[in-house]
Amino acid sequence: MQDIVSEVIKDTTPFFTSDTIVFGVLMLSLGFIFFTSSKESGFWSSFYKIVPALFVAYFIPALFTTFGLIAPDWTTVSESGDVSQHSSSLYYMSSRYLLPAALVLMTLSIDLKAVFNLGPKALIMFLAGTAGIIIGGPVAVLLIGSIHPEAVGGEGADAVWRGLSTLAGSWIGGGANQTAMLEIYGYNQKLYGGMVFVDIVVANIWMAIILIGIGKSAKIDKWLGADTSAIESLKNKMSAYSASVDRNPSLTDLMILAAIAFGTVSFAHFGAGHLSSFFESFVATLPKGLTRNIFTFLDSSFFWMITITTIIGILLSYTKARSYEGAGASKFGSVFIYILVASIGMKMDLTQIFENGWLIVIGLVWMVIHAGLLILVAKLIKAPYFFLAVGSQANVGGAASAPIVASAFHPSLATVGVLLAVFGYAIGTLGAVACTVLMQLASVS
Repeated sequence: MQDIVSEVIKDTTPFFTSDTIVFGVLMLSLGFIFFTSSKESGFWSSFYKIVPALFVAYFIPALFTTFGLIAPDWTTVSESGDVSQHSSSLYYMSSRYLLPAALVLMTLSIDLKAVFNLGPKALIMFLAGTAGIIIGGPVAVLLIGSIHPEAVGGEGADAVWRGLSTLAGSWIGGGANQTAMLEIYGYNQKLYGGMVFVDIVVANIWMAIILIGIGKSAKIDKWLGADTSAIESLKNKMSAYSASVDRNPSLTDLMILAAIAFGTVSFAHFGAGHLSSFFESFVATLPKGLTRNIFTFLDSSFFWMITITTIIGILLSYTKARSYEGAGASKFGSVFIYILVASIGMKMDLTQIFENGWLIVIGLVWMVIHAGLLILVAKLIKAPYFFLAVGSQANVGGAASAPIVASAFHPSLATVGVLLAVFGYAIGTLGAVACTVLMQLASVS
């Protein structure tokens, strides 16, 4: 029996296990995508008119993982039977090093006043997305519970609603809020991995749909009756500025851009380490329970890293550093963003969609309700698809994916995604608690 189990575990080992090789495979994929998307006629030209390059950059690594070529995590068994766990560092590298570097490069030329001139619709759509998560959870529990009661059952620490509370924390705020919900409701940590799995699968499916929608945003905006003039004005203004300072970058320009990008990364990590430690001590002094967990996001180093990076980028936008947009600042930022997208795609094994069936169904129904409310509100207030997509991802994906979606419309818009995602951290735990109370009621009704 042990030999059979060992053999099954061995089969989970990907063909390429070295991060160096996997990174090369991802870069070759991205090179192929950009080469084919540059074609102005023929099959590829028609293909990319339907499917955005950003989605392909996400989907190809997912296929590599599905077919066992690469994997972010895997298990191996030695000849003696010892089990070893391995984990790729590529997503961590991309999200902790390349993401802040991309954000500062994309933000240093931003016109913050023009961003605020986009009006309140971005915030309205974000809050609509939050409401969709709060409402969607209990509705999904009611619907699936009426079909298959065992799917939403469980007693004590094993109760499914307790596990779903962690999804609510993740899909309104982020990882810190998700951990807070695990602490508040005491879900059985042996079962927690299943909820993390649902989080990854459902959130990634939804992100894929949003990325596909970007390629059809003009048609969607027309159907919504949306006024995109403010967004187009900002995009045109930033494009005009980029053209006015455009130059062939010298080696000095490139080195200064690298200094700005990774100097910011260094300072953001330094500041985040100190601030997260300080607030960890501060949060520990608060009364145990909900009060303490509401502020758990403040001891997240990732939250502070993103916040510090954004502040530095905005400050630089008021200096002569913004002229480095002409040397390709946002282009280099976009390179880093595409690498991050590819590393996110690595986390998606398409075959696992068919495992943990009922939990996946609950998550999918939940996300459909979230999407439906967003579409309804967008239609009512005539909000552009940009606000719908970014408002959703600022909830569901957080600071790692909201800038990706925003920058797909234009690099200058990445800041909108970051600002909304940071706001999501602040309200994530409170919103998740409200959702969980409703899910608990729905599960016993």
